[in-house]
Amino acid sequence: MYNILICDDQKDIVNALKIYLTPEGYQLFTAYTGEEAVAIVKKENIHLILLDVMMPQMDGITATAAIREFSNVPIILLTAKSETEDKVLGLNVGADDYITKPFVPVEVLARVRSQLRRYARLGSCPEAPGALEIGGICLDDSTKSVTVDGEPVSLTPTEYAILHLLMKNPGRVFSTRKLYEEVWQEAALGSEGAVAVHIRHLREKIEINPSEPRYLKVVWGQGYKMEGEK
Repeated sequence: MYNILICDDQKDIVNALKIYLTPEGYQLFTAYTGEEAVAIVKKENIHLILLDVMMPQMDGITATAAIREFSNVPIILLTAKSETEDKVLGLNVGADDYITKPFVPVEVLARVRSQLRRYARLGSCPEAPGALEIGGICLDDSTKSVTVDGEPVSLTPTEYAILHLLMKNPGRVFSTRKLYEEVWQEAALGSEGAVAVHIRHLREKIEINPSEPRYLKVVWGQGYKMEGEK
């Protein structure tokens, strides 16, 4: 059984998250301030934290930094759509993921399960010359295998080739024409539309929410790139 800490200064949000998570069989702990959250993590064997960003006194960013001084427990930030800078800052100080309010129950459960799988399988990516790892995605080129948060993913050869190229060049933007030429090894000649189709299928397999991808990003008017912590 996993122990999950929910921390938000709004009790209705805490109660809503408890409703989502209780049927999953998790042991739930609650806190309403950053200070309470830090104290509970020090005292209890917590496996995952859902932590609100905007709280009085000690906010979620400060609490994340404090927890990271003594624990590597997964932290998912709870943010509003307007808190873009806080999302980036939270990830920089050690948060693992974020969920944007208002919550969609299926996304909350998916992100919680994803982080718990990663936590339970730390170091699962093989240390091989052909192994690439970005966030929860692990690609082992020696076996042509891909896992996402420890779970195997079945890709077509073309999907695999696109993912391999992007993971080898994190942060680099590839135009659709360049992607086509690199993967298909021929001149594009108007065939770039095939790239968009494969990108969509690839997102459906590696992203929790394909409509809001965390790894495979589009740079409008320029192309695609792979983002995430190596």
